[in-house]
Amino acid sequence: MNFLAHIYLSNNNDLIKIGNFMADGIRGKHFETYPKDIQIGIVLHRAIDTYTDAHPVFRQSKHRLHQDFGHYSGIIVDIFYDHFLAKNWSQFSDEKLSDYVQNFYQSLYTHWDFLNDKTKHLLPYMKVQNWLESYQSLEGLHQILVQMDKRMQNQSNMSAAIAVLKKYYNEFETEFFEFFINLQSFSNEKLNLLCLEFQKS
Repeated sequence: MNFLAHIYLSNNNDLIKIGNFMADGIRGKHFETYPKDIQIGIVLHRAIDTYTDAHPVFRQSKHRLHQDFGHYSGIIVDIFYDHFLAKNWSQFSDEKLSDYVQNFYQSLYTHWDFLNDKTKHLLPYMKVQNWLESYQSLEGLHQILVQMDKRMQNQSNMSAAIAVLKKYYNEFETEFFEFFINLQSFSNEKLNLLCLEFQKS
């Protein structure tokens, strides 16, 4: 899953959200100096990624892209699924997406001292371009794919993936809902276990 889903699956704890959000930039066990809730977010992020990569529905979505996008297919599906989460946000939260996103940006600035360098560098661009809310529209999604392609030195051809999404839109959306219900159950259970585990440590 991509940024929006990872944040959402952290429930209502700001520090767990932050840990989950910045986990990709933290390797190995280089997180044990962070507050416990941030550590929980990092470990939760890794568990979500492992679960996602092995899930048959996610793999089905990925297979549809593999011929054209190879090992970038999983990243593209992550982004597609964030689009469907944003598009159908009212089914998952009573809070407006715009409010949810702005509150998260504010939380990152409030907890600035806890952020790693990668997140500190990323945040100003992310807020100005409003990445998290832009997932909602196909135009915004396309711009995200273009930016991702630039980060890959234009080798991923991700910007072309929007055409595949449009062609198989209903199939991808059906797969998202089927997968995300499973992921929510897994993530909630894992988060509860991690909270208990870290309380004891």
